[in-house]
Amino acid sequence: MASEFTTTRLIEFADTDMAGIAHFSRFFFFMEQAEHAFFRALGLSIHMERDGELVTWPRASTSCDYANPVRFEEELIVKLTVRCKRTRTLTYGFEFSRGPDHIASGELTTVCCRANPGEPLRAIPIPDYIGALIEAAPGGDGGAGD
Repeated sequence: MASEFTTTRLIEFADTDMAGIAHFSRFFFFMEQAEHAFFRALGLSIHMERDGELVTWPRASTSCDYANPVRFEEELIVKLTVRCKRTRTLTYGFEFSRGPDHIASGELTTVCCRANPGEPLRAIPIPDYIGALIEAAPGGDGGAGD
């Protein structure tokens, strides 16, 4: 089972503000990109249909704290760690770095939901075919409640 995933992201011109520094809002996009890549690495998608049910992962909470700037054409290393896996939610921690330099830290909590067309969005327990592939990192909160 997976609890960590690392990817890289080249800072593109569209990611930057007028000073050539990655805009704070882009870090939320980078977290989402890393989450999607993590799911793809497991053979999954964050928006997938199986057995007639469409499962997706809306956001419940997100935050990011910034330490240093990152600029146009610099490579950002994004490390995702599953901090908490509960019955219906996953919480990821993110560490952003450029080489040895710490850039930012973020957190994202998602809720597993059924999103079938014509039905209201509804939180559901994480399906076994997904839950069997993901675990909370050692020291994380793997509690069953939520």
